[in-house]
Amino acid sequence: MKYLIPIFHLFLFASFPVAATAQDKNTAPPILDIQEVVSDEGITAWLVEDHSVPVISMHFAFKGAGSALEPDEKQGLVQLLSNTMDEGADDLNSQAFQKTLADNSISLSFSGGRDNFGGSLKTLTKNKELAFDLLSKALVKPRFEEDPLERMKKSNLSRIKTSLTDPDWIAARLQNDLAFEGHPYSRNSGGTLSSLPKITAEDLRHFVQKEFTKDRLIVSIAGDISPEQVKSMLNKTFNDLPKKPESSSETKNVVLKNGNETAYFGLDVPQSAVRIIYEGIQRDDPDYYAFQIMNQIFGAGGFGSRLMEEVREKKGLTYGIYSSLQRLNHAQLIVIGASTQTKTVGELLSTVDQTIQDIKKDGVTKQELEDAKSYILGSLPLGLTSTGAISATLLSLQEENLPKNYLDLLRDKIKAITQTDVAQVAQRLLTDDNRLVIVVGEEKPGSTTREITELPNAL
Repeated sequence: MKYLIPIFHLFLFASFPVAATAQDKNTAPPILDIQEVVSDEGITAWLVEDHSVPVISMHFAFKGAGSALEPDEKQGLVQLLSNTMDEGADDLNSQAFQKTLADNSISLSFSGGRDNFGGSLKTLTKNKELAFDLLSKALVKPRFEEDPLERMKKSNLSRIKTSLTDPDWIAARLQNDLAFEGHPYSRNSGGTLSSLPKITAEDLRHFVQKEFTKDRLIVSIAGDISPEQVKSMLNKTFNDLPKKPESSSETKNVVLKNGNETAYFGLDVPQSAVRIIYEGIQRDDPDYYAFQIMNQIFGAGGFGSRLMEEVREKKGLTYGIYSSLQRLNHAQLIVIGASTQTKTVGELLSTVDQTIQDIKKDGVTKQELEDAKSYILGSLPLGLTSTGAISATLLSLQEENLPKNYLDLLRDKIKAITQTDVAQVAQRLLTDDNRLVIVVGEEKPGSTTREITELPNAL
């Protein structure tokens, strides 16, 4: 997953002008005035200047350095790495490092996804030199001391033990186990009860030295800083990283596995968790934007969606139901999720089936189409009003290899979608013969083809 802003939601910002340059009267101003800055050492960053407030926000990522690279026996390594990168570096132990951050109002955090590893930094302009120096130390000379490492291990182990009684967590775990069976994405990025105790400080240090390299680095910055200052910062912060990684195993693409199964995991809980999973759609697919509109109408639009109307409002089978697109670098899934009483699992599944058949057969109404377009083009205008949100958006664009004017291009793409486009993409993707159903609860649904008795990537 993309660990900051899900890139498939970026189209929601497509009508909000955050920054403008001189434009022809007949041309819409750019949504973001993005500058590409390259340091003397060849390190690149995307920058949006904003000198109205003395704050600087930065996001960065190492593409391809996510948990998909973990060995099977060291699942959770990247998660543990993200927990401990700010727990001391160079000459500062954990307490001294955290105190320096707090005393200077510097926010520094790290996050690891399946595909990428990254982080964010926010600082007052007056403290920028110190902030960038602390980040550099964390990336190049992390300490991984025993006490904070063991503390974070215990925290992650406790989280897993608690999650083993959560039907939604188990359903999500089984989704990865089954949909990505045999692929690195099937592993538990949060770790397992047996793998976490095996991870050592040397494992973390080796991963950093091997995978955190300049050729994988992408950087975005927004706020009170000039291009020349950015160039200097890039050199000071990132120039000590190695240039290229050692040879790493390459993650391959994967399509939906077990697409004709209904899998069941028994758990003594009052509400059963249900997942219905289809093969997804790539961003460069011609039908991608038609799918986004279809999904908004079908299940991503909250109380206005068809799934909520049919399953909750009319039949009262659940408190909430959704559909979403899970996009990874090497896989895409359409996921429908809900919880319901054990006795109504069958009715919920049949109601979802009928809702799918209706949108495939009859498409969407003109009013639904226009409402979805209006929402997409007009939603979340506040999403780009802070330097942190802007910086996160710039990073997401780079993670997806999208052009700087991508947000501007979306307006025309969304406006051009027709009712026919939406109907066709529903027929193409919501297929009857290639979907995976997962139920976690007290009773096995009648259509079960596979009963799961243990979670291989949890214990």
